Amino acid sequence: MLFLIFLIFEVYIALFVHDNFIRPYFGDVLVVIVVYLFMRIIIPEGVKYMILYVFIFAVFVEILQYFNLIKVLGLSNNTVARIVFGSTFDIKDILCYAAGSLILLICANSIKRKNML
Repeated sequence: MLFLIFLIFEVYIALFVHDNFIRPYFGDVLVVIVVYLFMRIIIPEGVKYMILYVFIFAVFVEILQYFNLIKVLGLSNNTVARIVFGSTFDIKDILCYAAGSLILLICANSIKRKNML
């Protein structure tokens, strides 16, 4: 359920928010959370370093943007591909992915502590 809520929010930001803060920064923070929640659907019990793996995946996609993957694949005019994969490399995006990963880590540790009580 959380995955769907965050996904809808992320898609809404991608399609309808065209500002200088929410879309470029908050959207990138949320994307790692959405990917993590999706992975938890596939692997409900989780993987020890799943948050790290999601962060590495996000950074990998950002690196592909550096090498213009969308252009190389001939998808420059494909709006969906540009939204999913992005089209412009920005080091600040990696910082946003790190912030999203940190939020996930804090939430995961908080839930673990509550379950131990």
